[in-house]
Amino acid sequence: MATIIERYDSREATEGVESPSVDLIYMVQGTESDGEVRGLVEATVPALYGGLVFQNYHIAHLGGGVWEITARYGKKEPKDTNDSSFSFDTGGGSTHITQSLQTIARYSAGAGPAPDFRGAIGVTTDSVEGTDITVPIYSFTETHYLPVAVVTGDYKASLFWLTGKVNDSGFKGFSPGEVLFLGASGSQRGKEDWEITFRFAASPNVTGLSIGPIAGINKKGWEYLWVRYADAEDQNVLVKHPIAAYVEKVYEEGDFADLGIGT
Repeated sequence: MATIIERYDSREATEGVESPSVDLIYMVQGTESDGEVRGLVEATVPALYGGLVFQNYHIAHLGGGVWEITARYGKKEPKDTNDSSFSFDTGGGSTHITQSLQTIARYSAGAGPAPDFRGAIGVTTDSVEGTDITVPIYSFTETHYLPVAVVTGDYKASLFWLTGKVNDSGFKGFSPGEVLFLGASGSQRGKEDWEITFRFAASPNVTGLSIGPIAGINKKGWEYLWVRYADAEDQNVLVKHPIAAYVEKVYEEGDFADLGIGT
């Protein structure tokens, strides 16, 4: 399996007002695939370092499955009013589940088969403890340079009220209910415009989910699914079986067109 580590002589920097820069140097070992190296690098190097912006990286193949990577960071180029920039992260998020997709195997210490919990995870005498897993969450930001005339008190209030809401209609290629607005931060650049960064997270809508014997469950991306369990008997053992599933609305909807950055 390929690994990546930052080299001991990394972080060589050039200081100055006009052209500051810094180089982060990494070593990748354990692969001859340049595609695997690129994927590993792009999942590892930060977008920002020391207030400087990632610009590019250089790959050097040293042979024997060893690669040297130099990631360059520099000063952000000034943007004009109405310009924009974008970034994203598919690192995922964490959620707590009490039900598996499938029980692959059951093993018993006795002569008979192990009790069947129908996918419940971490069952104890009194509860179903579950486990934490990584779920697909697409985090993305958009930075826009808006004219002063647009960024009024009412506009700032709209950003406030939309924070913590999900899209009530299609937004940036996502279906209603899939995008959560995490808020915005901004600062005025002189007298001409504002630099505002908008933060979002997207989670997919799903249909036709099955929880043990319960089928046909539909859930929007930011709705919350939980399972009700009841005592049952299996192999002369008291077990927990899923008997009902609930989909809960926990975020209000909002009209993301009011953000003023397009839909």
